[in-house]
Amino acid sequence: MKIKMNSKITLITCLLFFTVFSCKNESAFSDFKYGDKPVAFNCEGANSKLLNEALYSFEDDIINYYKKGSDNYRLVQAYSQIIRNSVFGRLKLEDVVSKHTVAVFEALKNEANLWDANSSKSYLNYNSTAINCISNNIKDKALKDTFNALLTTNSMSPKLFGAPLTTKYRNVLNDKNLAMYVALDLYYAKMFNIDFSKVNLEKPKQKVDFNQVPPKS
Repeated sequence: MKIKMNSKITLITCLLFFTVFSCKNESAFSDFKYGDKPVAFNCEGANSKLLNEALYSFEDDIINYYKKGSDNYRLVQAYSQIIRNSVFGRLKLEDVVSKHTVAVFEALKNEANLWDANSSKSYLNYNSTAINCISNNIKDKALKDTFNALLTTNSMSPKLFGAPLTTKYRNVLNDKNLAMYVALDLYYAKMFNIDFSKVNLEKPKQKVDFNQVPPKS
């Protein structure tokens, strides 16, 4: 009787532990600002819900920053600028990133498989589940072949893949796997080098200049 009682107590303790642990993982990030948006990136084995939040938050950041008050500014133009600025070392993340994106980044940092702290090329883990999904699903054949060739030869880096990407930046609009790569490697991975406690994340709202002509992409 005593053995059975101890077994029951042990079982209940284990169940409570796993319940609390699971709830803790699920509630690690709850501020899903873009939860009602269509699923743009779906990857089995990865935290797709958080990655989608990261992608939408990133896109909001870049269009809000680069539009410079123009209501006619398009997302594709923002992608063109963020890709070039990031690849060529001109990206001023502190000026672009929003408070919400920093919160998303803090949650992304807990995705152990996603990052590689020991890499000299990028903090993004090119052997991660997310990158594997991206490599299998990029729509443009030439970009896909280049992406996979760089991965296979262990030569992948933001600069090497950034070169062909700068000429095909428009593809991100209908290929969210490619957009997800841009967000992770050219934006979030670079946040590891920033001390956000010293960054003013309260961005003033820009005034709309109706006389401004939007830049050509």
